[in-house]
Amino acid sequence: GTPSLFSPDSIDSLLAGIRARIPVSPGAEITLEANPGTLENARLMHFKEAGVNRISLGIQSFNDIHLKKLGRIHDAATAIKAVETASQCEFDKINLDLMFALPEQSLKQATTDLEQAIALSPSHISYYQLTIEPNTAYFNHPPKLPAEDESWDILEKGQTLLTQAGYAQYEVSAYSKPTQACQHNMNYWLFGDYLGIGAGAHAKISDASQQSVTRYWKHKHPKDYLNRKNRTYVAGSRQLDGKERVFEFLLNALRLNEGFHIDTYLSRTGLSKHLLIEHLQLAISQNLVFCDIRSGIIKTTTIGRNFLNEILQQCLPD
Repeated sequence: GTPSLFSPDSIDSLLAGIRARIPVSPGAEITLEANPGTLENARLMHFKEAGVNRISLGIQSFNDIHLKKLGRIHDAATAIKAVETASQCEFDKINLDLMFALPEQSLKQATTDLEQAIALSPSHISYYQLTIEPNTAYFNHPPKLPAEDESWDILEKGQTLLTQAGYAQYEVSAYSKPTQACQHNMNYWLFGDYLGIGAGAHAKISDASQQSVTRYWKHKHPKDYLNRKNRTYVAGSRQLDGKERVFEFLLNALRLNEGFHIDTYLSRTGLSKHLLIEHLQLAISQNLVFCDIRSGIIKTTTIGRNFLNEILQQCLPD
């Protein structure tokens, strides 16, 4: 959904309810995802007063033709205005979501998109390739996308531009200025726990005493969710077995350029390091994954980053 469609008072009430129930660290990162077409100065200031300290804008492109093909309700001018408004409201943490390899997109067009994003000087840029998802218009009527080598050229050019502009890549699709990596995403990528609040929300909860990891999901349809007379909002749950825990941990943690420490794996999964090494043995032998037992660091190699899907396929549970 688009949380910025909520009124600032509703966001304030939600955050107050959370603080009343769980301890929230001082200075905790509180991100509001927003559509560029739903923001204006006074509204943003009220969100900030409610406790929001990071804005994530779904720009996708600064090209009006591509935005129209993507079905976005905003145009390039609205997108630029939204970023400028967030800056004027003194949000120090601003993320821009930007896609590349869009239908019929050229290298020059993709470069122009990214140059515009960099010129707006956000603290964080999420730069990811368009993927065709089921149950979408593109899935039913596939568009003409750039060829694989063209998409690769766009990505390489984009990575060069971002590096030159002072954005460090810390995850497959995430680039940030120093100290501006997204805290929520880092927790997710390192297999941390999270709560799911609202219709269709998912949660992951660990129980160290039981060495268990359980996934929960809420009733999906808002009407069904709101009509739960006995307040049983959870639609279902399942406990992950050992092999699933290893795979899901690697699915996320190997996305990080710096990888992870074995201690993080041990504490987040409750499993032995022998099981981890067993899953990675082939990738290590192929020089796709680097494992330093002395320092405890495991990460993909420079080559391995380009073959992450292949590494994960090797780790799939039976």
